[in-house]
Amino acid sequence: MTTTVTAPRAAPPVPAAPPAGRRAVRAGGLLLGLALLAAVVLASIAVGARAIPLDQVWHGLFGWTGTADDRIVRELRLPRTALGVAAGAALGLAGAVMQTLTRNPLADPGLLGVNAGASAAVVTAISVLGVTSFTGYLWFALAGAGVAAVLVNALGGSRAATPVRLALAGTAVNAALFGYVNGLQLTDLGALETMRHWSVGTLAGRRGDLLPAALPFLLAGAVLALAVARPLNAMALGEDTARSLGARLGRTRVLSIVAITLLSGAATAVCGPIGFVGLMIPHAVRAFCGPDTRWLFPYCAVFAPVLLLGSDIVGRVLAPPTEIEVGVVTAFCGGLVFIHLVRRRKVAQL
Repeated sequence: MTTTVTAPRAAPPVPAAPPAGRRAVRAGGLLLGLALLAAVVLASIAVGARAIPLDQVWHGLFGWTGTADDRIVRELRLPRTALGVAAGAALGLAGAVMQTLTRNPLADPGLLGVNAGASAAVVTAISVLGVTSFTGYLWFALAGAGVAAVLVNALGGSRAATPVRLALAGTAVNAALFGYVNGLQLTDLGALETMRHWSVGTLAGRRGDLLPAALPFLLAGAVLALAVARPLNAMALGEDTARSLGARLGRTRVLSIVAITLLSGAATAVCGPIGFVGLMIPHAVRAFCGPDTRWLFPYCAVFAPVLLLGSDIVGRVLAPPTEIEVGVVTAFCGGLVFIHLVRRRKVAQL
């Protein structure tokens, strides 16, 4: 009698998490980010050269009586914190758009010459026109950022631009504009002294009227960034695939560059050039939300202010009674992250 032995069947593959489950996880992470942002906002208002208890922070926000703590909360720390939230969200969102557009994991808004254009316009306004107010810097910085972005797009081939050509054009424009900035500063010591207070990148000493002036540009840039999230998803699959999916590549590139210009230009105008926020945050949040820009962009807009305000708090407490500017803290942290990224074995290529 012949006995037939059948091999045991392999265990069926574990099904992937349903889309609804993934959405729930991503939404939960976003809510966690909002809670963390609220905690950092309270800490930013409470921590400083003069520590203010949380009950006094609440009193200063909602029960104004004109005490010294109330004035510190309302007139100094609340505008500083609000500016940090807006600038952080703008830089994080601009970095995410920049990396997706160029398909370069090490890109940040400065790659398109936005920061260099803003700096060149501001130093020109200081040295040639005698502008000394931060409100005046806003308009010149936005104009300079816009001109630089248009120039980079034109050099990169306009609608026929590729990520590589955009990156090369941005590098060339950056080098030329920063050379101009350094040369003008060396020939005008007054401009050098004034520029020093702007170019360090800080939230300290900024007046409360700066944010209302910059807010329309920040909101317009955020709306544009969210509007191009879906076509940027298609472009991440390759240009041929994006065309087959109906994406309009030239229009998407132009709108993305406009969004980067508005977001990064306005943030740079009011806070000075703050580096690495747009580089670090997209990498950090992709581990939770994945590469889908429809989730990546909101995550960056929430977690980037957490990084910026957290760095600002660290700068306040490291060397009391003086402060270390937030641009210095983010540059130090960003340098470490950059070294980690370039040493990874699997860094995405252009």
